[in-house]
Amino acid sequence: MSWPALAALAVTVVVAAFVQGSSGLGFALVVAPVAGFLAPGLVPVFVLAAMIPLNLYVAWRERASLDLRGAGWITGARLAATPAGLALLWLIPERSLGVFVGGATLLAAVVSLAAPVFTPGRAAYVGAGAVTGLTETATGVGGPPLALVYQHRSPSELRSTVAACFLVGEVASLALLFATGKAEAAQLVWAVAVLPAIALGAWLSHLVHHRLDARRMRLCVLVFALVSGVVLLLGF
Repeated sequence: MSWPALAALAVTVVVAAFVQGSSGLGFALVVAPVAGFLAPGLVPVFVLAAMIPLNLYVAWRERASLDLRGAGWITGARLAATPAGLALLWLIPERSLGVFVGGATLLAAVVSLAAPVFTPGRAAYVGAGAVTGLTETATGVGGPPLALVYQHRSPSELRSTVAACFLVGEVASLALLFATGKAEAAQLVWAVAVLPAIALGAWLSHLVHHRLDARRMRLCVLVFALVSGVVLLLGF
């Protein structure tokens, strides 16, 4: 990767870390298309690795709001679905996978616009975890299902719980990708190279994250789901 390309990637990571640190969502949606354009071989390993320190920070910052019950069900289902996500990488062309995941995300977002307020239960947690395990392992983008499940919860609960679930899932996905030869250590070098950019974006998010109320957070969630669905449909 050239220096100009690395600089462009670093700027993108700052923006993505700020967005996710503030809202709990969006890092992969912002970074994956750019990384895929600059160096297709970086996806999904670079995206997964770069999110680990950011999610560790967000989960710790708002640990008092963590939904342990929901995180437990989501993580269990997500880990169980990780091998299936790997299988999608082998069996389904990237374009077809993006169309499937993008279409499902758009449908879920549209339904959420008309759905009444709900409190997620075990079935919602397990479903979101399973879908996240499939999509994040295959594409690096796994936020929409978790975001939609927590759209009616407090902003701090959404941020902390989604960050904790992502953290465990990212480690599991990376471990499986390396174990099966779908990832290389060289891909992690770029994640290390953008650590200062991640730190800057996270610090900036610390200045504004408490200003997001529940109504604005739900709007962020729905916009995030709609945009991510379109991006996946178009392909990155």
